[in-house]
Amino acid sequence: MKPQENDQKRDKNNNVMKLTVTSLSAMVAETSTFPLDITKTRLQLHGESLSHSAARRTSAFQIAAKIVRNEGLVGLYKGLSPAIMRHLFYTPTRIVGYEHFRNAFVSSYDQELSFLNKALIGGSSGAVAQVFASPADLVKVRMQADGRLASQGQQPRYSGPYDALSKIIRAEGVRGLWKGVFPNVQRAFLVNMGELACYDHAKRFIIGHQIANDNIYAHTLASIMSGLSATTLSCPADVVKTRMMNQVVGEGGKIKYKNSYDCLVKTVKVEGLRALWKGFLPTWARLGPWQFVFWVSYEKFRQIAGLSSF
Repeated sequence: MKPQENDQKRDKNNNVMKLTVTSLSAMVAETSTFPLDITKTRLQLHGESLSHSAARRTSAFQIAAKIVRNEGLVGLYKGLSPAIMRHLFYTPTRIVGYEHFRNAFVSSYDQELSFLNKALIGGSSGAVAQVFASPADLVKVRMQADGRLASQGQQPRYSGPYDALSKIIRAEGVRGLWKGVFPNVQRAFLVNMGELACYDHAKRFIIGHQIANDNIYAHTLASIMSGLSATTLSCPADVVKTRMMNQVVGEGGKIKYKNSYDCLVKTVKVEGLRALWKGFLPTWARLGPWQFVFWVSYEKFRQIAGLSSF
């Protein structure tokens, strides 16, 4: 076999291995932090049908306690299967895509990329990945919101992820699976702009300034920084995304929000500007541990697989 063919085969095997370890790490992180995600989703939906004053009378702890009280511990994992399915499309695409383009630019210019370039690459990789993962994200949000209906004595809309998928297609068409895709893509761009660029840049800064070696300490510090920046940037788009994806067509084809901008304006008008960061603490409380579990396990899995550090 020629040297060029050997290189191509090695690169192909490395890419397959990267996709595999990325998916595995994402599944571990998602399962570990999912109760925080459902708490965040319920908190963001709280207040849609309430008055301005009533919308403020809750907290993440009260929401979580209510879920356990009304639905049991299993209620904290409602929507886990579509969440994991989403990450099988979303996370490998954005992580491997970011690394590929980052390395391509580094090879072309033979220098370390600036934070701005990393942010643009990270945001673009996340946006593309989210387009493919949006249907699974929609099913996850609908199923997470369903538990709230059950706690109010109403009949849940869906019995499971496949039932949700078929009912959405039947009632809203195939295009309905991409409802909320624009705020979703906007959020993905912001999340990955903060997450991937910040983690990459922070880790290299920590190692370069000998604060820590390329080990769990460096990975932990970098993941904390990336989680905080990603939450701050993405929370407003996340609130809009959650509300857009949860709404269904009412009688006479009526919908509450015409588009993401309409949702943004109505949310601020009814609940105030702070509502755009509703769920910030549970979002950060989820993203922080998610980032830690994902990046530490991902770097470890890469090492076990014989791949270089991210």
